Amino acid sequence: MIEELITGNRSFRRFYENEPVSLETLKWLVNLARLSASAANLQPLKYIVGNEPSKNAGVFSCLAWAGYLKDWPGPMEGERPAAYIIILGDKSISQNFGCDHGIAAQSILLGAREKGLGGCMLGSIQRDRLRELLNIPENFDILLVIALGRPKEKVVLDEITPGESIKYWRDDQSVHHVPKRRLEDIILG
Repeated sequence: MIEELITGNRSFRRFYENEPVSLETLKWLVNLARLSASAANLQPLKYIVGNEPSKNAGVFSCLAWAGYLKDWPGPMEGERPAAYIIILGDKSISQNFGCDHGIAAQSILLGAREKGLGGCMLGSIQRDRLRELLNIPENFDILLVIALGRPKEKVVLDEITPGESIKYWRDDQSVHHVPKRRLEDIILG
């Protein structure tokens, strides 16, 4: 079960935009993050959720998509995320968020897969613009944006050998290929 969730949890970048993700589902996903591990149990993360088209359009305008796909500007209208969860670090609790936001994001994305949804963790964010658009106070660092929706693309894993490229790519049928190093090549001892 967990292996299926993990292998099914890819970075989906195209969605059925017109299929909503409910506020209840977004809160359930944030609750999974809340229940996840936190360094020193400080729990410094806060969240902004959004599933309204106007708010989504603003968030979308602050994101850069798929760095390896140089000729693809991101999902076109109708294929954009139906919802977002923005992960913030509350600097009044801690100045260092360690890997808490990575743990929280993985919990959210695994929960999304359980619900038949997919997502993409985005770190390439116009943070100043997003802060202004959403009125995010300065005491919060914008750490990650998670795009969510029902996936409209197929993503497959390709095992590679040493020396082969790790850059993801799309084939003629728009299948998204994600190269993964072999297990025997990453265990050193």
